[in-house]
Amino acid sequence: MATMGHSSVSDSPGVPSRLRTVRPDGTPVYRYRQRPGLPPVSVTRFESDAAHSNLPPDHRHAHDFLVLVYVEEDMGSFTVDGAERPLRAGEVHAVSPGQVIGVAAELTRGRAWSVAFTPDAVPALTSVSPLAWTHHPLLALFAFSGGHGRIAEPDQANWSAWLADLAGELADPGRIGAREAVAALLTRLLVAAARLAPSAPVTPDPLVERVFAEIEATFREPVSAADVARTLGYTPGHLTTMLRRRTGRPLLEWITERRMTEVRRMLRETDLSLDAVAARTGLRDATYLVRRFRDRYGITPQRWRRTQRGWS
Repeated sequence: MATMGHSSVSDSPGVPSRLRTVRPDGTPVYRYRQRPGLPPVSVTRFESDAAHSNLPPDHRHAHDFLVLVYVEEDMGSFTVDGAERPLRAGEVHAVSPGQVIGVAAELTRGRAWSVAFTPDAVPALTSVSPLAWTHHPLLALFAFSGGHGRIAEPDQANWSAWLADLAGELADPGRIGAREAVAALLTRLLVAAARLAPSAPVTPDPLVERVFAEIEATFREPVSAADVARTLGYTPGHLTTMLRRRTGRPLLEWITERRMTEVRRMLRETDLSLDAVAARTGLRDATYLVRRFRDRYGITPQRWRRTQRGWS
């Protein structure tokens, strides 16, 4: 659903997304399609279930980006990883990458906002390892197993205003200061969302922590998923299956995600050649880097670097 009304279902206006893969159980996974020169943030406001009238029941899908949903008026319910979540006015829902979303048959008319984004849109997260996202204070609501919280009634008008302002900045990204305004507004939303999460920290999964620590220690080398699994004492298939169940992503995707985060950081912050970037991120060579980067982001690393420098 969003989630809710974005183009993970089609190429209709909304989130620019594209089918990335299909899981063994048939669930499609959509990636954020980076638009050159624009921040990786999309805002959609919808006021009915019309966008879903032609979808099959429980239209299951997942994303590789983060989504916040703010409900202005009751809208029935949807499911996240099989658990039903009522969409009640004043609530904020966080949907993490890899979580499976289902559009419930009882989705009703109402009003809500959906914000889809990648960490590149948030200055505080641009250089943070994806393996550490769940521990970052700004993403506290995403780390919370319930994934939602309720806004106090006096503050609900603020959320509507912030989202309207964010949509306005994204509608005219060429204005002076638009990118900075988008980053500031998105950060403000994440701070407010994080304050809705329980104060008690989520207990980390020991296996996931071990896998992530090994990836962090070795991703700069040309290691494979089989190498990581072997070091931890598992077969690649078994470890991949367990990691997908616990995080929504298989082992190889996490290794690739960590490498691509570092590639983006180096493109943004250094003048190193693509061969040097590839050598320092565990990739074979510049040709392979370009192919993987284009497949992941829909743009060449050279062009992506130019757009980043242009924004700066």
